[in-house]
Amino acid sequence: QLIGIWYVSEWIATGKPKAFQLVELGPGRGTLTDDILRVFNQLTSLLSKCDVSVHLVEVSPKLSEVQALTLTGGKVQLNPEDKSAYMKGISKTGIPIFWYRDIQDVPPGYSFYLAHEFFDALPIHKFQRTEKGWREVLVDIDPEVPDKLRFVLSPSSTPATENFMQPEEMRDHVEVCPEAGVIIQRLACRIEKDGGAALVADYGHDGTKTDTFRGFRNHKLHDVLSAPGTADLTADVDFSYLRKMTQGRTATLGPIKQQEFLKNMGIDLRLQVLLQNSPDTAAREQLLHSYDMLMNPKKMGDQFNFFALLPHYRLVHTDKKQKPESKLPLPPVAGFGELVLK
Repeated sequence: QLIGIWYVSEWIATGKPKAFQLVELGPGRGTLTDDILRVFNQLTSLLSKCDVSVHLVEVSPKLSEVQALTLTGGKVQLNPEDKSAYMKGISKTGIPIFWYRDIQDVPPGYSFYLAHEFFDALPIHKFQRTEKGWREVLVDIDPEVPDKLRFVLSPSSTPATENFMQPEEMRDHVEVCPEAGVIIQRLACRIEKDGGAALVADYGHDGTKTDTFRGFRNHKLHDVLSAPGTADLTADVDFSYLRKMTQGRTATLGPIKQQEFLKNMGIDLRLQVLLQNSPDTAAREQLLHSYDMLMNPKKMGDQFNFFALLPHYRLVHTDKKQKPESKLPLPPVAGFGELVLK
């Protein structure tokens, strides 16, 4: 709900454009978009003159079926004649929804992008500093144990080492996700050209961590090389890399901890309203448990980060004709508290 409010807040701050697209990358089961659409529906009086549409970038046919069920009740049309969107439907609140396999297929236009637990699932390259320079960490078959995989260092420099390692790197072990860099570049180009904003919410760090590659199976840690294909693999997002890959096309805010972002967005007030409207003790306990999961620093509060891409004009006055003293203050960006422009 608070992410939905964030987008509406940015829409108002940029002068309430006549249309906007909500674009989610890797929408999972579709529940987050469903919650956001509920917020948009509650704010119908505000958004009534705005043409809102939803665009989901999803490669999995199975997940797109689940999303369609969540968002439209399963009423969708396959769209073979349209080369970009492979499926379309109408949300339960009457908003058109389109499915794509690639972000490049999403039509241009003023858009709000959402990447929630998306970048941490993309493949990475791992590099280790050695006496002979950087070496890539590769996967090999263990010669002593049949059907067992092991990590090895490349005997010499690889093309990935040459292309992805920065000369100023201070860490001894680095993970680089080139696909994340490409996607962020595409988002930055679109926001620079068409306006809008992108919100990235994920596990991550600001260029400080080293080895974060891990596997999860049944909600427990799992050896990444054991029984390949049976566990979720993840690596923390390097937000300093994402910032670098915008190449200055957009301004960036964050990363800030989820606890701070949600507090700035008014989660405490929202919790009080929900508690007052809760019918029974069990519902109130569930709300408090969920709040603790989101906000507790030992749980998601410090592990999850929020990071935003915004057009430069959103944070800096670019009209050179105006006298500096006549400039009106720009509205603050919700959720990010005091603005630190990077």
